[in-house]
Amino acid sequence: MKKNIATLLAFLAAVATSLAAQNGGDTSGCPPPLDPATPLPIADEVTVGGMVFKTAGLPPGLAVHPVPGIIAGTGALDGSVIHRTAVRILETRGLKTPGGDYLVMFPEGDHYANNKGRTRKNNKLLACRSSDRGRTWSGPVEAFDIDYSQHGFIPFVPRGGGRIYAFGTQPNPDFGYSAGGGAHENAPIGFRWSDDDGRTWSPPAVIRPANDPGFMGMSVMRMTETDAGAWLLGSHTSDWSVKPLTTAQYLLRSTDKGATWELLPGKRPGGWQVKEQRRMDEGRPINLGGGEVLLMSRTGAGSLFTARSLDDGKTWGDFAPTTLVHPWAPPMLFHLSDGKTLIAFHHNRLPASAAGDERYRDSGLNPQAENMKVRSEIWFSLSADRGRTWSESRFLFATAAKPDLKVKAWNFQCSYVDMFTDGGVLHLIVPHRWRQVLHLAIPEDKLATAPTKAELRALAKQ
Repeated sequence: MKKNIATLLAFLAAVATSLAAQNGGDTSGCPPPLDPATPLPIADEVTVGGMVFKTAGLPPGLAVHPVPGIIAGTGALDGSVIHRTAVRILETRGLKTPGGDYLVMFPEGDHYANNKGRTRKNNKLLACRSSDRGRTWSGPVEAFDIDYSQHGFIPFVPRGGGRIYAFGTQPNPDFGYSAGGGAHENAPIGFRWSDDDGRTWSPPAVIRPANDPGFMGMSVMRMTETDAGAWLLGSHTSDWSVKPLTTAQYLLRSTDKGATWELLPGKRPGGWQVKEQRRMDEGRPINLGGGEVLLMSRTGAGSLFTARSLDDGKTWGDFAPTTLVHPWAPPMLFHLSDGKTLIAFHHNRLPASAAGDERYRDSGLNPQAENMKVRSEIWFSLSADRGRTWSESRFLFATAAKPDLKVKAWNFQCSYVDMFTDGGVLHLIVPHRWRQVLHLAIPEDKLATAPTKAELRALAKQ
């Protein structure tokens, strides 16, 4: 019976994908979601930490979760599927709302910059909600009734209030967005707000920095608020008119609750870059208290880079590499529930060409590249000294699903992990394989049970 259901679901998925292709790739009319409780086909072997494990005979300490299609490095990790689609989901973000619900939002359809002028809207921003701490979910429903695509949802709740903000890229032609030329993904950045726990939202407010009113970039990484009340939001620009393309990282800063903004480190051009590559993307600022802010950014230099501000985000020191091994993929940086300890999820793996090879520059942007396999594993490190040093990495989970997707890179996608805490439990929201939204949970006091690479080697010998 299960085999028949799985066959039927696979057939429906193929039909939906075919219809989307016939429609010029426009998937804004998204098909009904697939059954989130059906186990995924599991691969015979999974590589973790450079070691190959047979999924049919895993040693104690490793376990396959067949419904989400992952292998976990601790028995304390619990996982379920919030939403599953036959087309594509993009970056997923979630939070515990001021009213106590869990709210998760994500675009479904195609990337906003891939429409090539065919349509203003080729995806929908969908929302799912849980009122029982993630045990069950309602939705999805369309979050905003708008006629243009979305990049993602950056949730933000300023201290001391019940208003939820939704920041993010606004690829609306009415705001000046055009995907032509080298702009491609560059669009105005803006925000909405909700005063009813994320059920209805205001019209968008577009950010026009005082020192660069025409600024366009892209923003999908978490933002932060300093102790003094400054809001800091990362945004990077790209230039696709040159090969290899270049990117530059900026920060948007507001000291009056979003009424006015300043672009840091200054107006364009002049954003932060790794000079050898002329690249830096997806910066994630996080407040450390006492006027100190850490900014962690994606690079192609083999690790995540950080810069530090000691004056509430006004000025910044130089970027420098961390010990966190990471390919060309986004930082995933958060606080534990104490508000002090930092946790950084990272892939802890590099493609063979990452070190000093010019060909690596664009490898992370090629959806068919074998180098995308390095996004298949999620490890984590902790910092108790404000991101100056990091603990030994521990393995949390990796994809274990059979690599059967047509777009090869999607088979290995575990990146762009989002996280929030509730009652000493970490809640991870993952756009797994760009096909399903996972909710993974682990108590903070069980993080130490996740294995290090040395402990994985010992398990592999078993």
